[in-house]
Amino acid sequence: MVALTFDRRAPTPAAAGYAGAFVTVLIWATWILATRHTAATTLGTIDLGLIRYGIPALVLAPVWLKTGLLPKKLPMTLLALMVAGSGAPFFQVAAFAIHATPASSVGILLGGSMPLATAIIGVAMLRERPDRMRLIGFTAIIVGVAILLARSLAASNASTWMGYVLLPAAATLWAVYTHAFRRSGLSAVEGSALIAAWSFFIHVVLALIFGSTLPGVPVHEIGLQVMSQGILSGLAATLAYGFAVRSLGGTQAAAFTALTPVLAMIGGAVLLGETIGPFEITAAAVTASGVALSTGILSARRN
Repeated sequence: MVALTFDRRAPTPAAAGYAGAFVTVLIWATWILATRHTAATTLGTIDLGLIRYGIPALVLAPVWLKTGLLPKKLPMTLLALMVAGSGAPFFQVAAFAIHATPASSVGILLGGSMPLATAIIGVAMLRERPDRMRLIGFTAIIVGVAILLARSLAASNASTWMGYVLLPAAATLWAVYTHAFRRSGLSAVEGSALIAAWSFFIHVVLALIFGSTLPGVPVHEIGLQVMSQGILSGLAATLAYGFAVRSLGGTQAAAFTALTPVLAMIGGAVLLGETIGPFEITAAAVTASGVALSTGILSARRN
């Protein structure tokens, strides 16, 4: 086992950070739709977790075998926060909620809550000070999320309330991961490898305890989830988001996730037959404006 010295990497160019953040939200919107789709199949959340983390754990095995599962220079607290925030605990909470919640509402409560939770943690615990333009952006995100949420609640039933509670909790876990990774000193590849390995091992234990339905699932369904969960969401999006955090900072990178409600809403309408009306269009415009401002593009100074 070889221990690495975890120092700060040279920052990734801002353009690469913005590209990574945008690629991430595109994949996440697809992930929401694919995970929601599995509610009508025999695939459970443990099965999805095995696929989601098993593929990147295998592909990135040379990385986590080199660093070790418990790198000596990485504080255990940061590793635990990273695994909890974007690994097995986050995935189980989010996937369970997605199964019980319409795709458009998932985008609102998960993607829309992520940048807000990240900003709140940054201000309250890490003494970050967003400038006026970013504060206006976060306010716009809140307004956009509120419009979409009010519309979703009006059309929902009691069975969806569990999702409405769990999705903001999952968003908060992701916010914790964002800040923990930013301070870990790990590269995007190293962080992704460690999270994938630990999360896969956790899901193997869960499968041994509670069982798995993978052997009885049609091949085409497994293939769909291998692409959406394992390759795109588990590997590509995690790496892309890591690059975005390294380049833009935790709060700015997380701000892009507010685009997820808009993309999930469009995908829900096209693929799942959900309705888009004036409320949804207005909320999409307000949220997109908030994203642009909260990333700091129009700010006079950078935090």
